[in-house]
Amino acid sequence: MNELRQKAIRLLARREHTRVELASKLSTQGTPDEIAIVLDQLQQSGLLSDVRFAESYLRSKGSRLGAVRLRYALRNKGVSSDAVEASLAGADLPSELERARALWLRKFGELPADSREWVRQARFLQTRGFSSEVIRRLLKDPAE
Repeated sequence: MNELRQKAIRLLARREHTRVELASKLSTQGTPDEIAIVLDQLQQSGLLSDVRFAESYLRSKGSRLGAVRLRYALRNKGVSSDAVEASLAGADLPSELERARALWLRKFGELPADSREWVRQARFLQTRGFSSEVIRRLLKDPAE
């Protein structure tokens, strides 16, 4: 059990993990009961926090992704819906339109010349998690 705890602490020393991620990485090291006990101890001691993971994730990826994609990624990593929404609300991120504009400028920088190019640019932004309303506003008038 002590080896399991040490392995978990080494993983957490590299980067923040969610409880689900850490349980998955430790699954070959011990029984589910042992893993649950170690994870409970780490949460109680403050070494493991899904909220802290969400905040870290938003700091690193928030400027390049839209809210839809951020929500999806965090939920997929095991962060609760309440923690995701609280982290997004508390994050110091530019508006969705500003993030989309910055990404669009780096990638394209000029309005689409035809409908085919418009679809290509819109698809790029959509895969990054920006809403269709934001995409339409941006591609209609980037300076707005």
